Amino acid sequence: MSKFRLLPLAMLVASSFAIADDAKVFKYSDNGTPTSFDTTQAGTSYSNTIVTAVYDTLYEYKYLKVPFELKPNLAVALPEVSDDGLTYTIKIKQGVKYSDDEAFNGGKGREVVASDFVYSIKRHFDPKNRSQGAWLWAGKIVGLDQWKADGADYSKDIEGLHALDDHTIEIKLTQPFPQLTYTLAMGYSALVPHEAVTKYGRELSVHPVGSGPYKLVSHNSTKTVLERNPTYRNETFDLAGSGYDPAVHGKAGIAALDGKTLPIVDRIEANWIKQPSARWNSFTKGNEIQVSTLQNEQIETVLSSKQPVTLNPEYAEKYHYRVTTQSELIYNLFNFDDDYFGLDDDAKTEAQNKALRCAIVKSFNWDERIERFYLGLGKAYPGFILPGTDGFDPNMDKASIQQDIAGAKALLKANGWNAKNLPTLEYPSVSSTRDKQFFEQFRGNLIKIGYPKNKIKFKGYATFGDYNRDLKNSQTQMMGLAWLLDYPDAENTLQLFYGPNRSPGSNSSNYSNPEYDALYKKSSVMQPSPERTAIYQTMNTMLVEDCVGIGSFSRTRIDLWNKDVVVWPQHDFVGNYFKYVDVK
Repeated sequence: MSKFRLLPLAMLVASSFAIADDAKVFKYSDNGTPTSFDTTQAGTSYSNTIVTAVYDTLYEYKYLKVPFELKPNLAVALPEVSDDGLTYTIKIKQGVKYSDDEAFNGGKGREVVASDFVYSIKRHFDPKNRSQGAWLWAGKIVGLDQWKADGADYSKDIEGLHALDDHTIEIKLTQPFPQLTYTLAMGYSALVPHEAVTKYGRELSVHPVGSGPYKLVSHNSTKTVLERNPTYRNETFDLAGSGYDPAVHGKAGIAALDGKTLPIVDRIEANWIKQPSARWNSFTKGNEIQVSTLQNEQIETVLSSKQPVTLNPEYAEKYHYRVTTQSELIYNLFNFDDDYFGLDDDAKTEAQNKALRCAIVKSFNWDERIERFYLGLGKAYPGFILPGTDGFDPNMDKASIQQDIAGAKALLKANGWNAKNLPTLEYPSVSSTRDKQFFEQFRGNLIKIGYPKNKIKFKGYATFGDYNRDLKNSQTQMMGLAWLLDYPDAENTLQLFYGPNRSPGSNSSNYSNPEYDALYKKSSVMQPSPERTAIYQTMNTMLVEDCVGIGSFSRTRIDLWNKDVVVWPQHDFVGNYFKYVDVK
């Protein structure tokens, strides 16, 4: 039985409006299904896509701007920040209304006020909500953690979180947190009216009530339907302010959106189609879903070239396309709690362990991995800072992502490793066909450097949950991971190696280097600057030199869409782009 319940249309029809026969409908699709539309649970891109269409966040990303850049959304302007970086003052727009809903007196949405933001952040620290987003502000806002410890009483004030008046928010930090404004563009931070929580309780997960451009009218495991919010504030599309570049976006027809009232389309039909072949078939019919992501199965048919990506003429005639490097890290790490991989006070053991880690890194063949499993589409880069974020160095030495069999053999030999004393390696992963193929490639490369085949074993798990449990309990020697960027700042990936974040926290490698930790603490409170960039690059170099893992890689994503749709697909952490879509 599906855990996703269809919302009766009668629940919302009173607050919806009739969709005319000539209404503009955008038929969107993705390969997963949202699990909840409660902002405390907006932990997947699927949920975030809908949450940021129904709710308002204080800030959002400029629709077309790369590198990513924030702009005010519900806020009037970017925050006013005190000289010490500890106090943020944010004005919000006046006259913004929540969408009409039975949760409000008379069914009419009331004005959005600053205290709604305070209430919405409190919800993340109410234990009964089991928030997925509390980590963003834990330990960072004065008094917030103590409020939770004292019983999460909503009637009690929090020193660091105030509504100074109906349209002014004040946030006081325990220490500078330059990434705060980024968190205020995430679906987690969206403003929720207390009336909706009171009326719907747990049903809020399928009955969101916000002040965003759209209202949810129905949802099940295969489709979510949104309709234009008729009470949405007066907002128009600003072409220049969106980051428009005619050389990049010109062919997509986006210039025609300039000055249009937002949102533009009347109805969004989000189709959740997990099977790539089914999504592709629906897309190519021409009258069903209007945007799709190219999968491996279609690449040889659709593309005439991979470098650069170019469509075959018959597809170029029908579709627009966009090529992006995804905002993700795909990598393998060593567990520094393991006797053979960890740091050690004994100089000889420390040197041997490092040599073993580095030899394994040298054995890995990124070119082969990308060609075999990603059909040559993707970008490998040294270290753990993503392209497009502050600190990424395109000129960084690429030796760590180039296979070096001779160098690996020499390193093992110089440090006393041989076939007899090399330890047994357990490669942990979910027992899927693809993951087993990853393992076979990994083992094949290790055999080339002299590692005995019988000492390289696959440790299979029935589910990701089982695997993740062992990972969080530091019960694996190695780990294959993917990290999706939460916001465009290298701090978000460098914190993966900060000692205090060790398992069960985000530092799954349990790497603990006092020098690295000191640099992380220093940079984490710094505003963007050349000095901070230099520190980020130093930290990245330390990770590479310490051979903390095999990294990194980001997949190439190719989005196609029908030429009767004006859209620039966003699939990273950005969200909130449905309101800019038009249908001819």
